[in-house]
Amino acid sequence: MDNGLTTASIAIRDRVRDDIVAGTLSFGSRLTLELLARRYSVGHMPVREALRQLEGEGLVVLTPNRGARVRAADVDFARNIFDLRIAIEGMLARRAAERIGDADIARLQSIEARYEAQSRKRDFDALLALNREFHDVINDAAANPEAANVLERHWHVVAALWNRYGYGEKRIAGVISDHRQMIEALIAHDAEVAACLATAHAAKAKQALIARMLASQSLPAAAEAPGRTR
Repeated sequence: MDNGLTTASIAIRDRVRDDIVAGTLSFGSRLTLELLARRYSVGHMPVREALRQLEGEGLVVLTPNRGARVRAADVDFARNIFDLRIAIEGMLARRAAERIGDADIARLQSIEARYEAQSRKRDFDALLALNREFHDVINDAAANPEAANVLERHWHVVAALWNRYGYGEKRIAGVISDHRQMIEALIAHDAEVAACLATAHAAKAKQALIARMLASQSLPAAAEAPGRTR
């Protein structure tokens, strides 16, 4: 593949991903080469490659002879993703506590300070991005890229779910408390406590998101969930 096509496909991948995460391209919607080529004013080749890349991220499903769709994400799918995250995040936090250095602790404290500042503004898009940045520092410190890659693969799907169903006003205070406690455990290099906190943190996220998904099923289609990012 020539460099021009690679650059174009990356640009289209990022634009399609942003539209999925924002909910502009909804879960389960059909994606045709013609539709996306018109939407983004490009040819079919970069769109085709972009869809292959998004399939690898778990956002798009490609079916032979049937084209592409945005992944349909129901409660069972969300539950499965978070079951993985609960197990992996606990393990990575344990490893991170054993080896994390002062520079990474300082980064976590800085990110958390920014998270708390944005929480006062109720900027939910910024909160999702900062939460990811916070956990990326822990995952990098754990030095297990294979495990971290599993989390990375579904991060955009999780972000799209939070955008679709709402981050939730009540969740913010809990995230802040969890993050602060995790930082303290990491400073103490207490691997067991760090793992327990990370596991509980991911489990609470699972519980909160699934509750919002279930609640949305009983709301009119036009209803806006409190704390949505769009």
